[in-house]
Amino acid sequence: MNSFTPHITVATLVEQDGRFLCVRERANDRDVINQPAGHVESGEQLVQAAFRETLEETAWTVKVTGFLGCYIFQPNPRGGVYHRYCFIAEPLRHDAGQRLDRGIIEAVWLDAEALRARRSEHRSPLVMRCVDDYLSGRRLPLDIIYEHSWALQEG
Repeated sequence: MNSFTPHITVATLVEQDGRFLCVRERANDRDVINQPAGHVESGEQLVQAAFRETLEETAWTVKVTGFLGCYIFQPNPRGGVYHRYCFIAEPLRHDAGQRLDRGIIEAVWLDAEALRARRSEHRSPLVMRCVDDYLSGRRLPLDIIYEHSWALQEG
């Protein structure tokens, strides 16, 4: 049996007035659209990672309010497998002077229709799937996720 190490990532779906906070970024030699997203760092809780990635990629401070779901994606048969934990958040404030993460071209607000029209630019099929799940009313409480802290373990 082969073992593998999945890529653990987070994404944040931020909606305001019918538009969704997205990033235009450079990935795999092309410009793509994605939700604010990225890898979870060692020792970081999922909600912390979602907050951090959103701030670093968009300069928006958000309040994470819910969990949308876990999405698993394998871009190609020989490639890695991505486990994406998608959170729902409310925008609080924007810092226009903040420098965005390397590779990020800009943060943009797009409605669902504009996102559908630009599907060929999506970083992965998960971009639209998360928006569609959100629009269908899917909302899960944050306490559906339990993360056991290393500090709680006994030696």
